[in-house]
Amino acid sequence: MSNDVRLRSELPAWPTYGDEEREALIRALDQGQWWRIGGGEVDAFEAEFAAAHGSEHALAVTNGTHALELALEVLGVGSGTEVIVPAFTFISSSQAAQRLGAVAVPVDVDPDTYCIDPSAVEAAIGPKTRAIMPVHMAGQMCDMDALDKLSADSGVPLIQDAAHAHGARWRGKRVGELGSVAAFSFQNGKLMTAGEGGAVLFPDAEMYEKGFVRHSCGRPRTDRGYFHRTSGSNFRLNEFSASVLRAQLTRLEDQITTREQRWPVLNRLLAEIPGVVPQSRDDRGDRNPHYMAMFRVPGITEERRAKVVDVLIERGVPTFVAFRAVYRTDAFWEAAAPDLTVDELARRCPHSEALTRDCIWLHHRVLLGSEAQMHEVAAVVADVLADA
Repeated sequence: MSNDVRLRSELPAWPTYGDEEREALIRALDQGQWWRIGGGEVDAFEAEFAAAHGSEHALAVTNGTHALELALEVLGVGSGTEVIVPAFTFISSSQAAQRLGAVAVPVDVDPDTYCIDPSAVEAAIGPKTRAIMPVHMAGQMCDMDALDKLSADSGVPLIQDAAHAHGARWRGKRVGELGSVAAFSFQNGKLMTAGEGGAVLFPDAEMYEKGFVRHSCGRPRTDRGYFHRTSGSNFRLNEFSASVLRAQLTRLEDQITTREQRWPVLNRLLAEIPGVVPQSRDDRGDRNPHYMAMFRVPGITEERRAKVVDVLIERGVPTFVAFRAVYRTDAFWEAAAPDLTVDELARRCPHSEALTRDCIWLHHRVLLGSEAQMHEVAAVVADVLADA
């Protein structure tokens, strides 16, 4: 590959932070109480995050994977049940169910939006199905109209994997206004971060209380006699992380607005590159936070794609290969896998198979750059792919 075209100016760094985070950490330190039961930062963050997402009940937890696991547990997922997940997603979506002893059932995704295909979900619902987990891929919300109808008709609840969807909206409704449980991640690369962390939005107080007890070793908030009500684990978020997340939340809306302005520019430029097909947008998702700038290069081999990603990184563009279909990992088969072979699942999930081979994503900090930088990024991508 040639070395002619590279990024001329450095993209914004991630995470973004400043005096707000520094002051927040000092505020948490000066409390003298650094866990959620004695401090006030976690409680304040939960209230602020819930309000920002149209919910009355947010529970902060240790990370996004635990958010999914806890939410599934509250919904009654466990041994002898099944959870429908998209085949094309990060492995936590399936592992959260499998860790509870439930069978994760992967289904295919839409080839344009990369979100779970409602028709594939409908075909997979069975007597053991306890939950349906749509993943809002890269901030593009799934077809919540179709999924809500499926959930209502079947009686199977939804759990939105919203790890990519902070601040997203569907037909003007925020994630917490859609009537279903939603789980978020605050891992270092996410749209707001404290290095790690997660949150669950619950649609009612009863589910929130069940979640609280389970996330705190089965112990009610006011317990002083070690009367643990139920099984659980320690998924409590600490006060320092919560203080940073409060500061991060204040930046979220402006950052989304910038990315919403930049993506149409970059999308158009990428689409003009021979062989490149950017992720499509369902306009019913009328607020997309753009966790990733994703595109496909149909026909490319995995080996060539890996080389393209390496060269893009060398030229200043933060780039990644896309997720591998969950059933094409050893981890998926370790426990609670469906009674199917890899080949059988692959035949059922042709779009996930294609995305496993040919999809590339750019870090969302690319979309925090200037409009001129969108042209620079596209020029680098075009040059690298021309060589490839």
